[in-house]
Amino acid sequence: MDLSFPGISWNELRQRVGLVFQYPEQQLFEETVFDDISFVLRQRKVYSAAEIEHRVEAACASVGLDYAEFRRRSPFELSGGEKRRVAIAGVLVQEPRLLILDEPTVGLDGPGKCEILTYLQKMQHSGKTVIIISHAVEDLLGMVNRLVVLEGGKLLTTGPPAEVFSFLLKARKLTFLVPPIYQLCHDLRAEGWDIPEGILKVEEALPHLDRSLRSAPE
Repeated sequence: MDLSFPGISWNELRQRVGLVFQYPEQQLFEETVFDDISFVLRQRKVYSAAEIEHRVEAACASVGLDYAEFRRRSPFELSGGEKRRVAIAGVLVQEPRLLILDEPTVGLDGPGKCEILTYLQKMQHSGKTVIIISHAVEDLLGMVNRLVVLEGGKLLTTGPPAEVFSFLLKARKLTFLVPPIYQLCHDLRAEGWDIPEGILKVEEALPHLDRSLRSAPE
C-alpha cells in the first residue's frame, strides 16, 4: 500500500498533523510545564529562545493555561484536566494544521471534560481541522459536523450526526453510539408521537414531548 503524498515529505506531513494520544498526561516527563511544552521545539535547534517562549505562551493561551502562573510549575502537580491541557499544548506549540485526538475526555470528571471540549471548540473555530476518535459520541455533539463510524476496521457509515444515528438504529448496529434522547424520540415517533427528526439534545426534545403529552387523550 502506497502511503506517500505527492509533493509532501513525511517530515513536512508530521509537522502539519498533531496527534494527541489517549491519556496524553502519561507522556509528560519534564520538570516544568515550560520545558514539557517546548521540548520538541528545543530539539529542532532552529528556533531562538525568544521564539520558543512566544510559541509556548501562545500554546498555553490556546488551552486556557495562564503562562505566567504555570510555566515554572511541575506538570505532575496539576489536576487531570490541567495535565491534559499541557499535553495538548505540547502538540499545538508545533502549530499543526490538523489535530487528531484519541478519546480526549476519557477519565476526566465533569468540569475537566467541559474544559477540554471548550478549548477544542476554540481550536476548531480558529480554523484548525479537529478529528476526534471517541466512543463518547454524545459528549461531542456540540462541536462535530460529521461522524465516521468504523466496524471491524472498515467504514460502516458517515455523514451528519442525525443521519448516522438514524442509519445505526435502522441497521441495528452499534446502537450504543446513539444518544439516549435520540433513540427515545425515534421510538416515540414509531408509536405515532409528533416529534420531528434530528433532535440530538434533551433541551431540544422537551418542548415537543411536553406538547405531545398535553395533547394526548386522557
